[in-house]
Amino acid sequence: MAVVGVLSGLIGACGGAKESPGKGVAGNTQTSAPAPEGAPALTVELTTPQRVEWPQVISANGNIAAWQEAAIGAEISGASLTDVLVNVGDEVKKGQLLARVDSDRVLTELAQSKAAVIEAEAELAEARLNADRARKMEITGSLSAQQINQYITREQTALAHVNAEKARRAADELHLAQTRIVAPDNGVISARTATVGSLVQPGQELFRLIRGNRLEWRAEVTASELGRIRPGMKASIVLPNGQSTSGTVRMIAPTVDVQTRNAIVYVDLPHHRETRAGMYAHGEFDLGASGALTLPQSAVLARDGFNYVYRLDKENRVVELKVTVGRRLGSRIEITGGCDDKTAVVASGVGFLTDGDKVRVVEAPP
Repeated sequence: MAVVGVLSGLIGACGGAKESPGKGVAGNTQTSAPAPEGAPALTVELTTPQRVEWPQVISANGNIAAWQEAAIGAEISGASLTDVLVNVGDEVKKGQLLARVDSDRVLTELAQSKAAVIEAEAELAEARLNADRARKMEITGSLSAQQINQYITREQTALAHVNAEKARRAADELHLAQTRIVAPDNGVISARTATVGSLVQPGQELFRLIRGNRLEWRAEVTASELGRIRPGMKASIVLPNGQSTSGTVRMIAPTVDVQTRNAIVYVDLPHHRETRAGMYAHGEFDLGASGALTLPQSAVLARDGFNYVYRLDKENRVVELKVTVGRRLGSRIEITGGCDDKTAVVASGVGFLTDGDKVRVVEAPP
C-alpha cells in the first residue's frame, strides 16, 4: 500500500508539469512572442515642393587680359638711351616722359638746318629785289624780255630753296622731339626692355602699356549658351584668391572656335587692386530670375544616373517616383518634372528606403 501511494504521487507530479503552459520540462524558460507584421521601417517627415524665384545664370571660365596694350618704341635710329624714367607697374599719364635718347647729333643737324634757312631767306630777299627792278624796267624797255625772265626765275628758285630748307628744319625738329619717348595714353607700364646705354632702332619695343589700366574677362561659353548673352549684361567673377568682382558684357566674338566650339565673351572689369592680367577666373552671367519648383536636396535620391523621390500611399508605404532635376541653389534643388507642388514626399533619409517600405510619419518641427 505504501508503494502504491508513492507511484500515485509521482504520476500526479508529472501531470502537474504537463499542465503548465509555456514552460519546459525544467519549468524555468518561456518562448518570446513573434513581432507583428508591417512594422514601420523608418520614422520620416514629409515635405512638398515649393515654388520660388531663382536667378538664372550661365557659368563660364576664362582669362583676364588687358583691354588694349600699346607697344611703345623709338622712332629714331643710331642713338643710345640716356635716361629711363619709369618701371613696370608705374601708372603714367598721356604725354608723360618715359625715356630720353641722346640728342647731340640731332641738335647739331637742327642748328645747321636753321642756318640754311636764314641763308636761303637772304638769297630770296636779294632775288626778289632784282625781280622787282626787272619788272619796272620792262615798261621802259631798258632790259630785254630774256633778262627779265631770268630775274623772275631766280626769284622763284630762291623761294623754292627757302621752302626746302624750312622742310629740312622741320624734319630736324621732329627728330629732336623723337628723342623724348612719351606715353601715348593714360595707363600702367606692363613690360619694359629699355636700358640706359642701349642703342635704339625704329620699331624696337621699349615699353608696353595697358591703355587706361583697363582689364577685361574673356569668358568662354558654348555655342548653345551664346544666344542667351547680350551686351550690357552683368557678370560676377571670382578671382583666384577667392575675392569677387563684377563686370559688364562689352561685346561678343562674331565667330566660334572650330576646335572647342566655344565663343569668347568680352566683359569689362572695373579697377580692382587684386585683378591682374593673365589670371584665370570663373564667373557667371546673370540672366535674371525665373520661377522654380524646389525640394531640399536631402529629399532627392540619385541612383544609377537617375533621380528619385518617395511619396506615401494610403497605407503609409513609400512609392518611388522618378524625377528630373535642374538648378541647385544652397541646400535646395529644382524639380523640372516627375511631381508637382501638391505631392508630399519624404524630406530626408531617402537613402535608407526602398520601394514599398512602410514608414511612420511625424510632423516636421516648425
